[in-house]
Amino acid sequence: MFDQTLIRKYNIPGPRYTSYPTVPYWESDSFSRRKWLESAKVSFKESNETEGISLYIHLPFCESLCTFCGCHKHITKRHNLESPYIKAVLKEWETYCTLFDGRPRIKELHLGGGTPTFFSSDNLKSLIEGILEKADLCPEPLLSFEAHPNNTTREHLEVLFKLGFRRNSFGIQDYNPTVQKAINRIQSFDLVKEVTATSRDIGYTSVSHDLVFGLPFQTMEAIKDTIEKTASIRPDRIAFYSYAHVPWIKGTGQRGYNDNDLPSNEDKRALYEFGKEQFLALGYKEIGMDHFALPSDELSTSMFNRELHRNFMGYTSSKTKLLIGLGMSAISDSWLGFSQNVKTVAEYERIAMSGEIPVFRGHLLNDEDLIIRQHVLNLMCQFETDFTSSKEQFPELEDCMSKLDEMESDGLITRTGDQLKVLEKGRPFVRNVCMALDLRLHRKAPKTQVFSMTI
Repeated sequence: MFDQTLIRKYNIPGPRYTSYPTVPYWESDSFSRRKWLESAKVSFKESNETEGISLYIHLPFCESLCTFCGCHKHITKRHNLESPYIKAVLKEWETYCTLFDGRPRIKELHLGGGTPTFFSSDNLKSLIEGILEKADLCPEPLLSFEAHPNNTTREHLEVLFKLGFRRNSFGIQDYNPTVQKAINRIQSFDLVKEVTATSRDIGYTSVSHDLVFGLPFQTMEAIKDTIEKTASIRPDRIAFYSYAHVPWIKGTGQRGYNDNDLPSNEDKRALYEFGKEQFLALGYKEIGMDHFALPSDELSTSMFNRELHRNFMGYTSSKTKLLIGLGMSAISDSWLGFSQNVKTVAEYERIAMSGEIPVFRGHLLNDEDLIIRQHVLNLMCQFETDFTSSKEQFPELEDCMSKLDEMESDGLITRTGDQLKVLEKGRPFVRNVCMALDLRLHRKAPKTQVFSMTI
């Protein structure tokens, strides 16, 4: 099903390209909160009345630590922390709204985490109503949230549905008891089946299940069982993520098992190839990297119509120039620049409640960044890009293209005139293709491992 020689050859540390430049290459020294806010105001003025804006709200609390997780989270069982945090998020939103020239029109809103369903349904209702007091929803808005099957109640689902949410995503990872114990994420298939059925009964039009391959103690038998169970529920979308083993990053919690407990590179890729084969046989369409969707789902439609977009929320069927991230560690994107909020709850709440935007680092894109960003986005979403126009070129382009000679010889890509296309055989290596265009990575290669492995 795949060439193990190619896996060994190209499985190197590399970015996941949810942004360009990638976070380790942000020029925070030349960044300032003032410059970020100026870029956000420009993007808002240019796009609010036409396409609207996107809003990401980071809800970081989890009752227990999943040891596979690399996200920014706050582990606690203290639910009295919910209300002060929501007040801080609404205060941050109010501060942004005072900067904008006009009332925001929200095209896309996503609740991520952490565990959004850690919060009570009443508090989530207060949060969304508070956001919408100062904004309007665009026609056919895209409202979604991430959820943990163990603590998502019917009340959660009903309250959010009444507020306009039509999509949800459940973190499943794997159904095997040994794997679940290793990653401290124990949940039953029956519970997942029930919460998915309840979502559909209420009226949610897109239910997604997140699966992960390459987890500790994960075997082909475990993946087969997980996929069989998933097939019986038939979620509208499946995210089949590669486990990113980055224990050197502080706070991941990825030290509860040894490297020897993980599948080998070849075995890990075999898990993905088997999963992909099964999903395609079940009628799902492959979407970008590591995602699958039923033909009826909007993600499939956007891929077919070449409207698929990728940002810090992952793949999405809509694109807005401005994405505002609210909450601890949330990342914002004005297309002209990125910013990230402070990473602890206490500091976030203190700064937000003072009426300041709680940004601690970011990056303002130069002309070269903007060109390469678009090419990376094209490759990650459509597996091809074009350099025909002079506006799509940059001085080092020839050198970058030469870095793809070997990938072309290996039958992973084709270059026809000014067009670069990733072939079916090369799709597992799309991150490597993007790395060839990554001038910041070329100019300052990391001396220690910063990124997860590409395959």
